[in-house]
Amino acid sequence: MKHYKKYVWIFLGIIASSGLAFVLIPQSTQENVKITDQNATKQTKALYSNLKKIAAKGVMFGHQDDLAYGVHWENEKDRSDVKDVCGDYPAIYGWDIGWLGVSTHNLDSVSFKSMKKWMLQAYKRGGINTISWHMNNLETDGGSWDKTPAVKHILPNGKKHEVYLQRLDAFAKFAKSLRPGWFKKPIPIVFRPFHEHTGSWFWWGKGNCTADEYKQLWRFTVDYLRNEKGVHNLLYCYSTDIFSSREQYLEFYPGDDYVDILGVDNYHHMKGKEGDYEKTVQMFEMLSELAAEKDKIATLSETGLESIPMETWWTEMLLKAIKHNDKTSRIAWALVWRNDRPGHHFGPHKGHKSAPNFVKFYQDDFTIFEKDLPNMYRFAQ
Repeated sequence: MKHYKKYVWIFLGIIASSGLAFVLIPQSTQENVKITDQNATKQTKALYSNLKKIAAKGVMFGHQDDLAYGVHWENEKDRSDVKDVCGDYPAIYGWDIGWLGVSTHNLDSVSFKSMKKWMLQAYKRGGINTISWHMNNLETDGGSWDKTPAVKHILPNGKKHEVYLQRLDAFAKFAKSLRPGWFKKPIPIVFRPFHEHTGSWFWWGKGNCTADEYKQLWRFTVDYLRNEKGVHNLLYCYSTDIFSSREQYLEFYPGDDYVDILGVDNYHHMKGKEGDYEKTVQMFEMLSELAAEKDKIATLSETGLESIPMETWWTEMLLKAIKHNDKTSRIAWALVWRNDRPGHHFGPHKGHKSAPNFVKFYQDDFTIFEKDLPNMYRFAQ
């Protein structure tokens, strides 16, 4: 019996002429996955393990609100601007839960009921979901871009703390409801709250709260969701705006025990202007080095060029910068923002002048789309 303590039985449900098939996976494989939540579901731990492996092989492509709408269409079954252009869905699906708990729709008019449906569809096809949160300013009830200081008021003992708990409760309920079946556990999600905080445009950004207040907010959020609400299907992604030094990137960092993935949102240096490419490469190198030192994953959590005026942007800017060297190529995924309308889109769409170049981007052996993904929610045999 001592020998079998090394293993866990996993029933695959495969019925063959020889009977039921089982696979043995060393328990140590699961125990060695060190993430923020050690009580995370097996699928969540497997996703993290597989994300680390796939980062060594290529870069996954992601798109915000990919299934919800695109240029000239909205809420059409199984449609995607990305799929319209290259015949495949993105590997990463981005969603935002701004206004969750106070409205039926998010700030981009996507209903949470539909969002849940699309997230489950993406998961069932093998894709990966990531959530950002453009939360309203709880001090003024203004939008995320209302820079009135609010962080200090939503921390424990703050006058708006109970309101913040209500928002967290709403998110916990949403995250735990993402079940692909009655008796199945919630699907894994990459959760990316309070992003771009090294910029000053959000109420949680630099200049609107102190680094210590931000760290307290992040740690409280993780502890509350994990320990008080029992949400165990999240990987936590810390993502700054552009940075030029390790010190700048880590100024607001809440600690290794509270972060699984290191991200950066880079729009400023992706325009093809003089020096943009060099700055982007330098930033990717620093991010990759930090992720390696901390045994975490590096990602380009948001990027894009509005309306994509550069016809070869996909291969000559985005892909070229990621493939620049061994360090930059460790970026696990690159997610471009949403396709709202002809004058405001960050992904390709049918008939756009950058679409042929996007097809070349898709065909490159280094890019990974949904069809290229292995089973991301199971430990490798």
